[in-house]
Amino acid sequence: MRETIIRIQELKRERRAVVLAHNYQIDDVQAVADYVGDSFYLSKVAADVRSDVIVFCGVRFMAETAKLLAPDKEVLLPESDAGCPLAEMITVDDLRRLKSEHPGIPVMCYVNSSVEVKAESDVCCTSANAVKVAASLPGNKLIFVPDGNLGDYVARQVPEKEFVLWPGHCYTHAKIKSADVRAVREKYREAKVLIHPECDPAVVRMADFTGSTSQIMRYVETSSAPAFIIGTEVGVLYQLSVKQPDKKFYLLHPGLICPNMKKTRLASVLAALKENKHPITVEQAVVAKARYTLERMLELA
Repeated sequence: MRETIIRIQELKRERRAVVLAHNYQIDDVQAVADYVGDSFYLSKVAADVRSDVIVFCGVRFMAETAKLLAPDKEVLLPESDAGCPLAEMITVDDLRRLKSEHPGIPVMCYVNSSVEVKAESDVCCTSANAVKVAASLPGNKLIFVPDGNLGDYVARQVPEKEFVLWPGHCYTHAKIKSADVRAVREKYREAKVLIHPECDPAVVRMADFTGSTSQIMRYVETSSAPAFIIGTEVGVLYQLSVKQPDKKFYLLHPGLICPNMKKTRLASVLAALKENKHPITVEQAVVAKARYTLERMLELA
């Protein structure tokens, strides 16, 4: 492993490359990354970072987002089949039909969506900024796709607007049930329950705090509580344990493991840098419109 890490660092220097890793990546990959964070943070990094190459350790929609925001950079996805089932729950044709049923209503799409869906939307968002973006949009009604659970959470934070929600969901976060929350509260009575808004609305309502991975981390940093029950993907525990070694963390559900996020290994990162695996390309017909939705998100958020 040590030789692999050394070679990764050498190739980063040779190629003027940076490694971006989502909080859900395995510990070893997070450890070699130059930047680690949630989708919103990594989007901003991709747009601003000075490099020739971005190795994006995440899933395809994230690497595509980086390519849209940094079109002059080579963006590599170490594992080409690392996808997102949530993003695949709506197609551009689905969205066009939904828009035809609600003409003139602005569309806000979650970043967990395809480039084509982004291009058919008016603005993008992440779980970290969805509430702020929704509140900033004109009018009193909006369409939100594809995550119905996140949409429900945002709708409750922005009650002055009516939301049309698409029934998509994250398979990993959907594993958490209300009974799981009750069980862990009983077992760890001193712990705060922190839950991602992609979870079922009934579960979200039981949380002491609801937020994106970066928001969960900030809550932990500022909280005086000694222990926390984490209701999001297990990868978050690595950064939490590194940054807050004196606090205790418990995973809310043993099934909080995203198979696609866990595909990337150190060997994948090395191969990406050494063999240029796997370059991201975006269809030119949708680039400008899809990029606009991301740039508007960055402006509003």
